Amino acid sequence: MPSASEIAWLIPVLPLIGALVTGLGLISFNQAVNGLRKPVAITLLTSLGASAVLSYAVLVDQLGGAPPVEHLFVWASAGNFVLPMGYVVDPLGAVMLALVTTIAVLVMIYSHGYMAHDKGYVRFFTYLALFSSSMLGLIVSPNLLEIYVFWELVGMCSYLLVGFWYDREGAAHAAQKAFVVNRVGDFGLLLGILGLFWATQSFDFQQIADGLAQAIELGTVPTWAAIVLCLLVFMGPMAKSAQFPLHVWLPDAMEGPTPISALIHAATMVAAGVFLVARLEPLYSQFPSVELVIAIVGAITCFLGASIALTQMDLKKGLAYSTVSQLGYMMLAMGCGAPLAGMFHLVTHAFFKAMLFLGSGSVIHAMEEVVGHEPVLAQDMRLMGGLRQKMPITAITFLIGCIAISGIPPLAGFWSKDEILGQAFQTFPVLWGVGFITAGMTAFYMFRLYFLTFEGQFRGHDKELQSQLLQAAGAVVEDDENHTEGALHESPWSMTFPLAVLAVPSVFIGLFGMPWNSAFVTFLNPEEAVAMTANFHWGEFIPLAFASVLISSLGITVAFFAYYLRRLDLTKLIAARFSLINSFLSNKWYLDDINEKIFVKGSRKLAREVLEVDAKVVDGVVNLTGLLTLGSGEGLKYFETGRAQFYALIVFGGVIALVALFGVLGTPPG
Repeated sequence: MPSASEIAWLIPVLPLIGALVTGLGLISFNQAVNGLRKPVAITLLTSLGASAVLSYAVLVDQLGGAPPVEHLFVWASAGNFVLPMGYVVDPLGAVMLALVTTIAVLVMIYSHGYMAHDKGYVRFFTYLALFSSSMLGLIVSPNLLEIYVFWELVGMCSYLLVGFWYDREGAAHAAQKAFVVNRVGDFGLLLGILGLFWATQSFDFQQIADGLAQAIELGTVPTWAAIVLCLLVFMGPMAKSAQFPLHVWLPDAMEGPTPISALIHAATMVAAGVFLVARLEPLYSQFPSVELVIAIVGAITCFLGASIALTQMDLKKGLAYSTVSQLGYMMLAMGCGAPLAGMFHLVTHAFFKAMLFLGSGSVIHAMEEVVGHEPVLAQDMRLMGGLRQKMPITAITFLIGCIAISGIPPLAGFWSKDEILGQAFQTFPVLWGVGFITAGMTAFYMFRLYFLTFEGQFRGHDKELQSQLLQAAGAVVEDDENHTEGALHESPWSMTFPLAVLAVPSVFIGLFGMPWNSAFVTFLNPEEAVAMTANFHWGEFIPLAFASVLISSLGITVAFFAYYLRRLDLTKLIAARFSLINSFLSNKWYLDDINEKIFVKGSRKLAREVLEVDAKVVDGVVNLTGLLTLGSGEGLKYFETGRAQFYALIVFGGVIALVALFGVLGTPPG
């Protein structure tokens, strides 16, 4: 009987088969298949659940000491060129497979309640299955080219899911923005992949690293060219994992259904970039300058995301910028030469951030009963408050997520984030300072979200405030007259069950990464675990950990006094005094405005100028050629009379002209 690792290729194939069957059914028998909601949901959930079970079996195999498994076949060959495809299962892949399938299954269960009344229910589940399959295929890919194929499939699925409600203008624009920004990064990734193949004649991760080192040593590839190729490949993760300045698509992606926000921003699309950088660690570790660039980009991203989150009033966008910030921490770890620390934070973050997003969806689901389905109202925290009494499960799990992401021990976020800060302190102390300040900001804005949403008095019945928010957003509610105001209540079990499940790893999974005895590092790289344990010193760990907890506690305390006790008016103390800074953060560092002016309007201006050149120059040359041909034809027709005497006269005249010409140009005497 084959081991789980031997049949791991089934993990991405099972949900793919389910998605293809339901997708073809929608195309061929749309009305009939849309009426089979529960059978379709059960079928797709079963296929994804089978992938999850197989992923856990693979993880158990790897934990038991089974060697990595790689199966390849020749996909294309021409002369000496051979392109292998297949799948690979190793400890890193096993962890990612278990993580992605767990989150995907819980999100699918949650979606059954959240999308229950949506007319696109079946289409949504089909997209979910296809998206999960694409991410799982990316994880088991054994080389860069195969990863690129699934990379693009993940991007296509994200476009479909972000723009799922395509009849909403905001969703359509967000999907287009995500698609275009990711194409920028993917273009750099493709150039880098092709360049690395040119330099090493391989797409395999380890062979690329070894081949490039050998090429530099032999002088066939200059060092600067190798660095450029590495940075080009990094452009792909910059876009997928929302790193500055290609992060701008991710907050807008909140226009998609909330379960998609949980899936994209927790364990799938944004994790793909971090995962790829971890896979390429043998390559990047050869170039300290490249690692420095990655670390700087990560530090800027984590600070940028946290600073913008300070001013957000939209619950989902506050969590979105929080995701941007946490992805920055992961990239900071990669740049500090600590990919396992970054991957550990990816794992812990996946659980508590998925729980936070699903919790926000539970809140929005309840708010829609009161204020209607207009996102401007249902997602604005100024209309929330006091939800803890009505939604205790959602509130408790959301609070657990806030504590975890704030880095308070013993919850998961403390161990993973503190490991990154410790590595940064040893490698780039300045960047550690950025991460340290960001930790305090994170704790403040997350508890700001919690207190505004779940504590105090409920503000959703304030019609005047609703009107002001709608006017400020320029929104129009079409079905407002048909909306019957309901009462706040806890979400159904299909939505609260995933929250309760995710709360468990959010609390305990960090214990697998304690720096003095990290089971996570031991599993992925035993040699590094030995070195990590040998280099661990309580005298270094305790001061850094204490400082990290202290600044997080300070952020929580400020949020407590400002938004729970209402004894600090931050609007007067900070926003009014530092209006320029507040405006800068409220307008998201003006990066969207800059992109609009330079790239959107600039590209349109360039297009108009190209059109002018095409109309006046290109078309002018073509038209002039036609006119010349027409004119010459009209003139020459008079010489085509058909009379032999006329032709003889022309020949005689030509002879006379030649004689006269040679006479004038004759050789002068002596």
